Amino acid sequence: MEMQIPSSAALWFMPFVLPICFYVAWSDMRSMRIPNKSVLILLAVYLVVGLIALPLPIYGWQLVHVIVILLVGMVLNAGGAVGAGDAKFAAAAAPFVFLGDLHLLIGLFTANLLAAWTTHRIAKHSPIRRLVPDWESWDQGWDFPMGLALGGTLALYLGLGILFGA
Repeated sequence: MEMQIPSSAALWFMPFVLPICFYVAWSDMRSMRIPNKSVLILLAVYLVVGLIALPLPIYGWQLVHVIVILLVGMVLNAGGAVGAGDAKFAAAAAPFVFLGDLHLLIGLFTANLLAAWTTHRIAKHSPIRRLVPDWESWDQGWDFPMGLALGGTLALYLGLGILFGA
């Protein structure tokens, strides 16, 4: 399996993106919110590191993904399908994902969403909950901290990109 993202680009992005992904997952579980500052920092990472990691024409085309995914996210948010923070995070994560890897990303997100949801539900009914009893995500019914799955998916995508990238 070879991915379209250059392995060297994924390697450049990973050390900067990984802490943001962890923070987004933690913040969303804690307060059911993905802070705007984390979205802006993620986009800033692409804007700065992308200039080093990618050839300029590719860098520019990847930025188009932000606009497309932001528009799609706004429509989904208006329809109540996703939260505003989830839509903004997806838009900020979009330039890191190469179009040729979209099929892989969809599969990765689907598997990661199922794993994140299951893990969150198991943790909710385990001794782990006593470590962080005030997390809002524990008592949200069917609502789920999607930042856990979104951040995890981006981190896994870049990790796979390092191993299997072009």
